[in-house]
Amino acid sequence: MDLQRKLTVEFIGTFFFVFAIGLAVANAGTLAPLAIGSALMVMIFAGGHVSGGHYNPAVSTAVLLRGKMASNEYLPYIAAQILGALLAAGVISALGYSPASVAHVASAGKMLVVEFVFTFGLAWTVLNVATTRGTEGNSFYGLAIGFVVVVGAFAAGPISGGAFNPAVAIGAMAFGLFSWSNVWIYLIAEFLAGAVAAWIFLYTQPGEKVSGDQLAAETES
Repeated sequence: MDLQRKLTVEFIGTFFFVFAIGLAVANAGTLAPLAIGSALMVMIFAGGHVSGGHYNPAVSTAVLLRGKMASNEYLPYIAAQILGALLAAGVISALGYSPASVAHVASAGKMLVVEFVFTFGLAWTVLNVATTRGTEGNSFYGLAIGFVVVVGAFAAGPISGGAFNPAVAIGAMAFGLFSWSNVWIYLIAEFLAGAVAAWIFLYTQPGEKVSGDQLAAETES
């Protein structure tokens, strides 16, 4: 499928996701994690058949290393995701919904652990429900992926802010929810988690390895 179409979907989906995060944090109170996970779910159902519905550089990393993404798509995907997040942050700020202060978070060590664990869980779920032969064509993948974010946001939100996504982390910093001084924590934990998820996926399911010819055929379809 044409790369520009995929990038358009990734941009729109990430924009909507980060925009929903900003408004949910401002207006939804204790139900914000449910609104945030639901926003991801609907965007995955809306765009998954076009771009894969990543909306997350860590997920794109996992899908690339798992062998279900062409290498020339990887950096453009990340660029589209970050641009979508930044535009959403700009709109949130323009509407006056930027928080008055950054979210309170725990120590760097605790943040690294929870961001790694829940980003791993997110990428692991994506790989297993949306990229395997055994679950091909299922109708539950968006719900499963969205609810990983719901669980993570409820469980780890007070610890790390619950990003589990480098684009979300950057967008949240841009509209004032997270501190820029913690950017390294999110990037290291989340990209590493995506890579580890792909490695363990291929270790536990070696039959899912994809050859270059298979990937080329899938990319063209």
